[in-house]
Amino acid sequence: MNKIKVVHYINQFFAGIGGEEKADIKPEFRNEVVGPGLALMQQFGEEAEIVGTVICGDSYLNENVEEATKVILEMVKAAKPDLFVAGPAFNAGRYGVACGTIGKAVKEQLGIPVVTAMYVENPGVDMYRKDLNIVSTTNSAAGMRKAIKPLAKLALKLAKNETVGSPAEEGYHVRGIRQNYFAEKIGAERAVDMLVNKLKGEAFETEYPMPTFDHVEPGAAIKDLSKAKIALVTSGGMVPSGNPDRIEASSAQKYGKYELDNMGETAHGGFDPTYANDDPNVVVPTDALREFEAAGVIGSIHPYYYSTTGNGTSVKNSKAFAAEFTKELVAAGVDGVILTST
Repeated sequence: MNKIKVVHYINQFFAGIGGEEKADIKPEFRNEVVGPGLALMQQFGEEAEIVGTVICGDSYLNENVEEATKVILEMVKAAKPDLFVAGPAFNAGRYGVACGTIGKAVKEQLGIPVVTAMYVENPGVDMYRKDLNIVSTTNSAAGMRKAIKPLAKLALKLAKNETVGSPAEEGYHVRGIRQNYFAEKIGAERAVDMLVNKLKGEAFETEYPMPTFDHVEPGAAIKDLSKAKIALVTSGGMVPSGNPDRIEASSAQKYGKYELDNMGETAHGGFDPTYANDDPNVVVPTDALREFEAAGVIGSIHPYYYSTTGNGTSVKNSKAFAAEFTKELVAAGVDGVILTST
């Protein structure tokens, strides 16, 4: 029996090349097993082998998607694999998006089964869950051992074209895909059983889980806007020229605090930056706010703006950013914030 040939995709960190300072490395192909691939090989046993590893920096791929994808597809195609595995990416946002981007391209353009793995809050999950099987992982690489086993098991099933079970059975994120099946009881009976279990305080599992949305209570209205101090915050990626803090084009891991007179360009990778770079006020409307100040509509303007990119940035990171800079805004006596996007 011939072994299933696998190509494995990982980023610069898991390849042992480096961290953020090496995130701009271009794609490379190695005829060897690297990093997490060693654990995958152990789980594959005699059924599959990794014939090559594709390595690419997270920043490079997310900032050069078309070029990087083209190069990587040629690398994968040349290796003639039966299966493509990406990650695990855990909660590394740009890595997750990269795994999803490349995985989707390999599946659609090369017709090869693909599987990857990420934490539920990784933006790559919501972006690619309908395109790929994404195994659920813990928040960090500390859960590597737990992630590898279901990842390898599902990968082999896909490669052998076996029937894949439900997300609960196989350990992958819900994809929003409905499948017909024959149940022992009709829907009405199943619904009554669930209701009885709920009333008795016993465990039950809904057949149609609803999404959970965060609810934020609106703040109190500003009593006198003419005396209020207003600040500008943006997810449009506006930064000083040269992007000194290297805020990521997508799946941001950081934000920046800058003087209002120091707007140069946008770091956002999700829209055409032409107009924003020509006139940063279309993203951070300092000009309009200054007109309001001069007319007495508002009292004053906070001299700094806070900026990040909302392109694929996780809810967890977004909340963490706001928790930090909100303290500064409150300490500075800011009464209200205008949040601008793209």
